[in-house]
Amino acid sequence: MKLLLLSTPVGPLGSGLGGGVELTLSNIAQELLRRGHTLKIVAPVSARVAALQESDSSLSKLPIVEIPGTLQIPAQTQNRSDPILIPANSVLANMWEYARQVQADFDIIVNFAYDWLPFYLTPFFQTPIAHFVSMASLSDAMDKIMESVAIKFPGSIAVCTRAQAETFPFARHCICLGMGSGIDLSLYDFCPHPENQLAWVGRIAPEKGLEDAVAAAEITGIPLKIFGKMQDENYWQQICQHYPNAPIEYRGFFPTVELQKQLRQCRAILMTPRWVEAFGNVAIEALACGVPVIAYQRGGPSEIVRDGETGFLVKPDSVDGLVQAIARLHTIDRSRCRRQAEEEYSMEIWGNRIEKWFRNILKPSSSPACD
Repeated sequence: MKLLLLSTPVGPLGSGLGGGVELTLSNIAQELLRRGHTLKIVAPVSARVAALQESDSSLSKLPIVEIPGTLQIPAQTQNRSDPILIPANSVLANMWEYARQVQADFDIIVNFAYDWLPFYLTPFFQTPIAHFVSMASLSDAMDKIMESVAIKFPGSIAVCTRAQAETFPFARHCICLGMGSGIDLSLYDFCPHPENQLAWVGRIAPEKGLEDAVAAAEITGIPLKIFGKMQDENYWQQICQHYPNAPIEYRGFFPTVELQKQLRQCRAILMTPRWVEAFGNVAIEALACGVPVIAYQRGGPSEIVRDGETGFLVKPDSVDGLVQAIARLHTIDRSRCRRQAEEEYSMEIWGNRIEKWFRNILKPSSSPACD
């Protein structure tokens, strides 16, 4: 197949601004290329291309077409009823104008953006568009335009998990992949004997609920290493002021290879989202290193973690639940964590599901939408 992949317009690939979408797109592209497909990736231009390629060599191997323009405002920073906004010289609009011009050269266009414009444009394109949605429902306007596409173009919208799908009024029209990503397991080293420390990975933003992990670290006295893009500096300062005695250390945003070196040394990773996570790439990255996952029983992580075997699912927004789970970490066999990653989240499994979705779009089948 000849594929045109359009990245998120909230930030350049490798910047961390796009969260898990960046890893997902990169891994999909690498696996599809390995299988002999041809593709191009369209993404916002980066002023730090050389630095990004040096820190993450996988990006330098991908055929990326960089498009200039003003970055899009992330959907998670807006309210449900907010109007759709597209800035002047929008990189989102510029990316899709490029796609319009070259569409005849491709079999499928794959949209990774949770934005209104790509869905609105779908009926006007001659080349079929596959929409990979990595967000739960956040906007009334988005729900409406996505539903119209899901009904008019059956099988064109894929979601990561059932928990994510159920947040949309058109859930039965979605393709449920059952996973939000697959990872190259060779990049993640198993660590059987970690140090006495915990990890938290994600964008530093209110919807990620970092303060709960910090509170748990303060109660247990176990150091918490924090990794991720500093998206909201004010939010971070508020946490530091509210928990001045918490044993925390912000390490910054790391590419995959460096992150796993740090992550694998931790006793567990804490996942404390305030919203419904569509999937949770950091959960499977942790499992690949043998690191148990302690997560709120909300959204995608609740479909990843094998409670009591590869981690613990606790009551949402319960710091006490996190503390109790941390006290039980000695019961988890870290080799089972690695084994789950190998059995369920390899690049081969991921590639099979993506290929099946694409082929069904090109040649629709009568299979159920969510299987």
